[in-house]
Amino acid sequence: MSVKTTATAASSGANATEKFRANKASGVQTSSQRVNHLASRAIKALVDTVAEEKVTYDEYNALKAWLIRVGEDGEWPLFLDVWLEHAVEEVANADRDGSKGTIEGPYYVPGSPVLQSPATLPQRDGEAGTPLLFRGRVTSVNGNALAGAHVEIWHADDAGFYSQFAPGIPEWNLRGTVVADEEGIFQINTLQPAPYQIPTDGACGQLISAAGWHAWRPAHLHIKVSGPGHQLITTQLYFTADEHLSDDIASAVKPELILDPEPATDGNGREVSYNFVLDPA
Repeated sequence: MSVKTTATAASSGANATEKFRANKASGVQTSSQRVNHLASRAIKALVDTVAEEKVTYDEYNALKAWLIRVGEDGEWPLFLDVWLEHAVEEVANADRDGSKGTIEGPYYVPGSPVLQSPATLPQRDGEAGTPLLFRGRVTSVNGNALAGAHVEIWHADDAGFYSQFAPGIPEWNLRGTVVADEEGIFQINTLQPAPYQIPTDGACGQLISAAGWHAWRPAHLHIKVSGPGHQLITTQLYFTADEHLSDDIASAVKPELILDPEPATDGNGREVSYNFVLDPA
């Protein structure tokens, strides 16, 4: 049975929730004054919406039922990362001078295999898709090369599925942490990912259908780049001519993050270069 027919929103959501709890729920302390301020503003925004839009009890109860389903499907990471994270990212990176960041998304898993550049990401025998050579250089904002910088990369396969979030895919498929050379240069052999729809058979899909939205994300590479003494940058890189660059469901596309691959010089697939500039810590 194919991955496409067995992957479900509930199983993907459960994995995303479990990995968030393991890797991100660190119990950061926030003052009661800050919690009071943010919670009060958020609640007021909802209350104002109810009053201004004259929300009915039927609509209110539909919202309650939907919120319950979001939890049951484990889709809070998906919901928040698709519709809210882009705003948090803009605030977090507003003062950076280096490369542009964008959202991490719900499908990140730390601890991917460490590979020396030039590297080939782990993949199945006969992995479907167009070969892609992705290369570039990591420097500081002052132009100095960052020797040994880490370029952590993960992306969906040609069917739009991520390892560890859909059944039947090897654990670290299309995931790796590539170590740049002494000049900060990296070279990664992988496959060009496909556009995909976020899961639509769960609570988020129910909202999308009810609102008449689409569920598509443009094809993208997820990247985290880090170097000694410098700030980590989390970003995504997209591809020209993708029909969903202008209406990404996650609102994460930025002009600076769009790649324009060319036919590979060896005739096998495509290749593209992209350089990363990191801000000092």
